[in-house]
Amino acid sequence: MKIKEVSVNDYLTKSNLPASDYVINPYVGCSHGCKYCYASFMKRFTGHIENWGDFIDIKKCNKKIDLRKISGKNVFLSSVTDCYNELEEKFLITRGILEQLVNSDCYLSISTKSSLILRDIDLLKQIKNLTVSVSINTLDESFKNDMDKASSIKSRLNTLKYLHENGIYTVLFMSPIFPYITQWKEIIEISKKYVNEYWFENLNLRGSYKKDILNYIKENYNELYPKYEEIYDNKDNNYWEILADEINSYCDENNIKYVNYFYHKELVAKKKNVNNS
Repeated sequence: MKIKEVSVNDYLTKSNLPASDYVINPYVGCSHGCKYCYASFMKRFTGHIENWGDFIDIKKCNKKIDLRKISGKNVFLSSVTDCYNELEEKFLITRGILEQLVNSDCYLSISTKSSLILRDIDLLKQIKNLTVSVSINTLDESFKNDMDKASSIKSRLNTLKYLHENGIYTVLFMSPIFPYITQWKEIIEISKKYVNEYWFENLNLRGSYKKDILNYIKENYNELYPKYEEIYDNKDNNYWEILADEINSYCDENNIKYVNYFYHKELVAKKKNVNNS
């Protein structure tokens, strides 16, 4: 792991994400090294030559977060890194940011795959408008280990449970859903007692990792490979349209609160149109 400390002028960045006004990324890169991570595109702009997951920049900022700027705004921590990657245990950048946000009236959303977030339960319980989402897209620990180096699925589920028991609004972010592999109903059933809301996002394959994921499917789920070719090479959206309807119907029928992010591009375009009008 190549580790470097860098200075930044501000932790806050304006966001184009559908549900966020600002994002805070305490790190560049991520030690989880998720094979499907869209954020690997960052290498084009940062100049890193290491493989995704083998480098991380520690962001240091002397400027305090302007709480007036984010008053009443949606702030996302974080969009292109996991703010609780393993380096956070030593460098405490995320904890320092939370110490500032305790006095904010922003609407803070934290996304992670790490149980390390529980270290900061003292601060999380003080933040007024907080949502914590934990990403889970399988119950199979072997598949998880093939895809990322983050906390185990069992640990992530226990993290959601502990957060919920401490009065924190919990989201299970089912992302990315792997066609014919992610057991979405089973994940809901095992976790629904301590999850307030579910978010769903489909697997998008682009850039260099498309080939890696398709090769993995061919080697480990060969019977599914023709279906993946249909979806990702022939651009057949039929699978996603049917699955979106199934998820929506299931959640509606069972009074499960949810957001379907299958149409992320459309949501981003809609936000841009609203901002430009």
